[in-house]
Amino acid sequence: MAFRGVGDVPNGAGGASWQLVLRRVARGLRPLRDRRRSAWSAGVPLIALAAGLLFTTSATTADGTALRDDRRPRLTQLITEKRERLAASEKKAARLLAEVDQQTGRLAELDPPALDQANALRQTAGFSALRGPGITVTLNDSPRRGSDFGDNAPDNDDLVVHQGDVQAVVNALWAGGAEAMTIMDLRVISTSAVRCVGNTLLLHGQVFSPPFKITAIGEPTALSHALDSAEGVRQFREAVADFGLGYQEKVEKDVTVQAYDGSTDLRSAQAAR
Repeated sequence: MAFRGVGDVPNGAGGASWQLVLRRVARGLRPLRDRRRSAWSAGVPLIALAAGLLFTTSATTADGTALRDDRRPRLTQLITEKRERLAASEKKAARLLAEVDQQTGRLAELDPPALDQANALRQTAGFSALRGPGITVTLNDSPRRGSDFGDNAPDNDDLVVHQGDVQAVVNALWAGGAEAMTIMDLRVISTSAVRCVGNTLLLHGQVFSPPFKITAIGEPTALSHALDSAEGVRQFREAVADFGLGYQEKVEKDVTVQAYDGSTDLRSAQAAR
């Protein structure tokens, strides 16, 4: 008995069977050749082009550096450089002021009364050191946090020293007859401006963190009474009791207030009435 394999066909039908197979194969391939390209197929080159442009732009912007690098070290370095430049400028200004004083002294030797008058004006303006009794006021942030107060937690602003608090103390001391004053050991003159950013103090181009120390030369009792009478100071003292802020007064029997050695340039001025 003869067995028929899978590829075997009856005699006389082989040609027709192979033709049928070829026609089926042709019909199966024809749609692949004639099928129109889909939108996705057409979009692939555009996507690849856009990705290439994006990579090129990123590489150009980075300029050999990582775009995700933390910028804080660079910012810290910039702040350090600015402070060094400021220190160098202040040192140069102090040297020039010393030269001016030296030259002025030489010229004043020809007219002693004029020298005495100039020295008196310099002391009033804050350009000479002053020594005497006075008082020191120290303001500090609260060591407590909002969570320490439980359900009655205050705002974070209630726990730090603000610009208005420093100004209230300064104005009270001037009103109490202060002859000279320093904030953080920097001489305060008529053009000094107290500014705060967050809980830091800006004065004469320098940045200070709390506690803030204010020293004034004058009659201690009168200065203390002026502080007691100032509304802004009283409000701060209440915040001390409520939120734990720091406030301290210290009587100075003998304290020295350094001369002002910063810039004296004025951008605008108005005559007193």
